[in-house]
Amino acid sequence: MTSAWELLLPAASAPARARGRALRQALRDAVRSGRLAAGTRLPSSRDLAADLGVSRGLVTEAYEQLTAEGYLRSGRGAGTWVGEAVRAARPRARDLSPRSSGDLANFVPGTPDLSLFPRSAWAAAQRSVLADLPHEGLGYPDPRGLPALRTALAELLARRRGVVADPERIVVVSGVAQATALLASVLHARGMRTAGVEDPGSPQHHALYASAGLGTAPLPLDDEGLVPGPLYASGVRVVVTTPAHQFPTGIAYAPRRRAELLDWARSVDGLVLEDDYDGDFRYDRAPVGALQGLDPERVAYTGSVSKSLAPGLRLGWLLVPDWLADDVVERKRTTDLGHPTLDQAVFARFVERGDYDRRLRVCQRAYRERRDALVAALDEHFPGSRVTGIAAGLHAIATLPERYGPEEGFLARVAEAGVTVRPLAAYRHGGAGGGPAGAGPAGAGAGPAGEGPAGAGPVGAGSAGEGPAGAVPAGAGAGPVAAKGVRLVLGYAHLTPGRIRAGVERMARAV
Repeated sequence: MTSAWELLLPAASAPARARGRALRQALRDAVRSGRLAAGTRLPSSRDLAADLGVSRGLVTEAYEQLTAEGYLRSGRGAGTWVGEAVRAARPRARDLSPRSSGDLANFVPGTPDLSLFPRSAWAAAQRSVLADLPHEGLGYPDPRGLPALRTALAELLARRRGVVADPERIVVVSGVAQATALLASVLHARGMRTAGVEDPGSPQHHALYASAGLGTAPLPLDDEGLVPGPLYASGVRVVVTTPAHQFPTGIAYAPRRRAELLDWARSVDGLVLEDDYDGDFRYDRAPVGALQGLDPERVAYTGSVSKSLAPGLRLGWLLVPDWLADDVVERKRTTDLGHPTLDQAVFARFVERGDYDRRLRVCQRAYRERRDALVAALDEHFPGSRVTGIAAGLHAIATLPERYGPEEGFLARVAEAGVTVRPLAAYRHGGAGGGPAGAGPAGAGAGPAGEGPAGAGPVGAGSAGEGPAGAVPAGAGAGPVAAKGVRLVLGYAHLTPGRIRAGVERMARAV
C-alpha cells in the first residue's frame, strides 16, 4: 500500500488548479498498472488526505469520480475498494513495423535511402498547402483522390512513364498493396478466382490476393519475360507483371514478349496489372516506357512513392481501364472513404512545383554511385562473378562462380559474419527457399522499374556495359533462376558506398 501511495505524491504537489485532475489520473494509473490490485481496500478519505497533505474534499471527489467510472466500488459503511472490472494494461504499445536485422551489412532489397527524404522541401509544401487550403478542403475527399493531385499525376506519368493518363481514371491509394487489394476484390466480384504471378516474383502477392479470395498461379519466366505457353495453359484472366524491370531478376520484357502479353489479354478478355515500382531509375538511357501506354483498356497501372520518397508516406496511384473504373472507385469509397486530404494536397504541390522531379534526379545520382560501388566491390572480392540488372532499379543480381557454392553453405557462412543477403531462390513461389521467408520487409521490391534487357557481363562492366539478355543461361521454362552457383539479390540503395564496399569485403572474408 505504501508503494502505491508513492505514485500519488506527485499529484499532491501539482499546482492547486490541476491537483484534483492529477490525483484522479494517478489513482487510475495505479489501478490499471496493478499497483492497486482488485479487492484492495483504500484508506478513508480523511486518512489519505492527511497522508498526502491535501484537502479531504479533493480525495472525496476523486473517490466519487473513480467509483462512477468503475475503477472503485463503495458501500455505505463498508469503505472504498478497488473494483474487479479493471485489468492491468500493457505497459507500452508494440512496434510491428519492419526493422533492420541489426547485422553489420544488410543487402536485402526493397528500401530506398530514407536519409535522402527532402524534409525541407516537404515542410515548405506543407506550410504552403495549409495556408491555401479552404476549410471545406478538410472534408471527406473524392474517393478517387483530390482533382489537383490526379491532374498532376496524369501529367507526371504521361511525361515520365509514357502512360495514357486520364485524371478521371486515376485512384489515389495508400501504396501498391492497396491498389492490388482493391483490384483483386473487384475482379473476385466479377467471377475471377485465380491471378497469375511471375515466378520468381514478389512473395507478397499470395497473401494480397488471398485476402480478396483469389488464388495465385506461378508463371515461369525466361530471359525475355513471361513465357506465353504456360500463361495460356494456366486458364487465368488476370496476371501481375513487372515488365519494365522484373522483380527480382532485373530483366526488362522484350518488345516481342510485351506484344505477346497484350495479345493474350485480348484473347481471353483479361487484364494485365503492371506494377511500376521503380520505373524512374534507369542509369544508361531513358527508362523503358510503361506497358500501359500500348493498350490502356487491357492494362491497369500502379505505382507509388515508396522507392522515390519513402514507404512511410503510404501514397500511391492506380490507373484503371474504363470498364473497371466505377467498380474500383466504389470499392475504394467503402474501404476507407478516400485517402487523407492533407497528404494528397502536399504531394500535389510537391509535383506541381517541380520538387518531385528534382528529388528523382538527386536519388538517381546517388543510387548510380552506389550501384557502381557494388559492381566494383564484387569485381575486387569475387573475381569471375557476373552481374545482371545493373542498368536500372535499386538492386542487382550477382551470380558468383561455382567455387563459392553450394549456396546453402555460402549463406550460412555469410550470416555468421553478420551480413544479410537473400538468394534469388527465395523469391520462387513455393520452391525451395521460396515464399515470404527471408524476403525482407513487406512489400520489398514488389513492383517494376524501368530497365532494358537485363544483360550480364563481367563484374565491373559499368552501367552501360551489359550484354544481351540471356548472358546467364536459363533452362527452358525455368526462367532466369535456373543457373548453377550462388545467385544473390543485392539491394544497395539504402547503403552508402562505403558500407557497400565494407559489406562485400566482409562477405568475401566469410567464404
